[in-house]
Amino acid sequence: MSESTVPRPRLSSLPARLVRLYGGLALYGLGIALQVESGLGNGPWDVFHQGLAVRTGLSIGMVIIVVGALVMLLWIPLKQRPGIGTISNVVLVGLFADAAIFLLPTPENLAFQALFVALGVVAIALATGLYIGAGMGAGPRDGIMTGLVRLGLSVRLGRFLIEVTVLAAGWLLGGTVGVGTLVFALAIGPLTQLFTRWFPLT
Repeated sequence: MSESTVPRPRLSSLPARLVRLYGGLALYGLGIALQVESGLGNGPWDVFHQGLAVRTGLSIGMVIIVVGALVMLLWIPLKQRPGIGTISNVVLVGLFADAAIFLLPTPENLAFQALFVALGVVAIALATGLYIGAGMGAGPRDGIMTGLVRLGLSVRLGRFLIEVTVLAAGWLLGGTVGVGTLVFALAIGPLTQLFTRWFPLT
């Protein structure tokens, strides 16, 4: 057998995909925690999660889990199919976020607050590239967007409508909106696109 015909290990093997999936979900939870602890503003969905946490007394991680499960009900009329990554996202991101919030210090200095925002946005973008690249199912909130796209909306319009709605609702509920929210809105798209190129679909 020639060297060219010797089978080579595939990076898309199931163990590698699972590492990417669960590593990405853990990193996503850390990214959420960094933005929450910064106090400078969260991404739109996490403004909503934090607002609900303020109103209900639940931890933000528990709210993330509950909202993720409820959002999945909207997949039914949109004819979206969950994967193991979808279910794992619903359960684990909130748990990882709560654990990281418990462990992280709350920065008092503006420079450290800004650092937390920057690290949080980068972590979420990298995490998105990892878990989407694992090819094991979209997150529950991502599935709503892709479902709307299948109904004829553009990706940009679908995402805009969803995020403006949850941002406004979260702000009214008491979630933190600030410069961190603006940084997230401006940077998350380009960074996610960059990391998705680094970690293409397996």
